[in-house]
Amino acid sequence: MMTPESVHTGRAAEVGKQRQATLADAFQRTPNRFKHRMPQTQRLPTAAWINPPATEKKAA
Repeated sequence: MMTPESVHTGRAAEVGKQRQATLADAFQRTPNRFKHRMPQTQRLPTAAWINPPATEKKAA
């Protein structure tokens, strides 16, 4: 998850890379903690809505 500030200012990709590096370091130190699978950061969604825009319905 990203903070609204990091997404709004365009720093989300940078923060994501930093988080992935931290996870990779933690995995190297303690792979048992992650069930021997490299953890991955979540992808940034392309859009997020509180109320999605209404879609137009076509007449049948």
